[in-house]
Amino acid sequence: MCARASTSAVPAVPSLVGRTRRRVLWIGGAPDIELALVRDALARDADVLEAATPRAAADLAAAVAGRSPAFAVLAADRAGRFSSADAVLVSRAWPLVPLVSAASSLVDGRRRSGPPLPGVEEVPWHDLPGRARWWLAALDAGLPSSLGLPATARREERVLDAVVACGRAAAAAMAAGPVDVAVAASRPEAVEGLCDLIDATGHAVVRRVVGRPPVDVAAAALLWDAGDLDPDRIEWLRLVSANRPGLFIVVLDSFPRGDTTVAAVRAGAAAVLGRPVSLEALAGTLLAAADAGSQAVEKVLRTFFHG
Repeated sequence: MCARASTSAVPAVPSLVGRTRRRVLWIGGAPDIELALVRDALARDADVLEAATPRAAADLAAAVAGRSPAFAVLAADRAGRFSSADAVLVSRAWPLVPLVSAASSLVDGRRRSGPPLPGVEEVPWHDLPGRARWWLAALDAGLPSSLGLPATARREERVLDAVVACGRAAAAAMAAGPVDVAVAASRPEAVEGLCDLIDATGHAVVRRVVGRPPVDVAAAALLWDAGDLDPDRIEWLRLVSANRPGLFIVVLDSFPRGDTTVAAVRAGAAAVLGRPVSLEALAGTLLAAADAGSQAVEKVLRTFFHG
């Protein structure tokens, strides 16, 4: 029988995934399940300062000493929840803090009926956890991201900048390591498009599947373009997850809602993103997959060395 290594003879295992805990300012509460999911996801990666109203957020600027938030979020549960005057109030109190809006499905569904707040990027609620994780990792690595673009930048400029910022060099600097990803979608061109996105994030595509992913998919992560998360697809997700309990599953949904997202997470999904998927959201979500793999390795090492 092998003797256990002595704790005095072996140095402590360094953390492979430790990152600086930054602050995020959350304005407006979380009155529905979608915004609550976003706020809870942000709290896993940062210290969340909460303010019920823009005025409370402005008052908080004078009361909080030390580090400024990495960014501020207007939690929009409905169209018209915040005005331009609210955005100006927050920006004057926190002039160096980027301001974005988290749009619930009610807000995201009305995009064609009118523009969002001038100078405030509107991020779909399902995209924000992944994009925020990428922004925070980029800040820690000293690398640029779309968070640093001026408020006047157009949507097209932000999309193009994300392609540059989410390059292989950036991913290598921020991730705990490349992730082997299997990709599944209903159409061949959708599979190839998603593979191009995976390649842009610095991770490796190890399997391509046209149709539903197999229950025995061999990869560290799975990106499945499910289309619509109906009960049949939720049940298939449950089968895949049950057969591969360690698989990091990212599901793409045509129009994510809180109830279907919760059902998918309960069935084994690590994240649900919208279609078309944002490159920053995908890159940030896969950072979590890399970190999950590193945490598993670290747990094994600590168990071996320290019991």
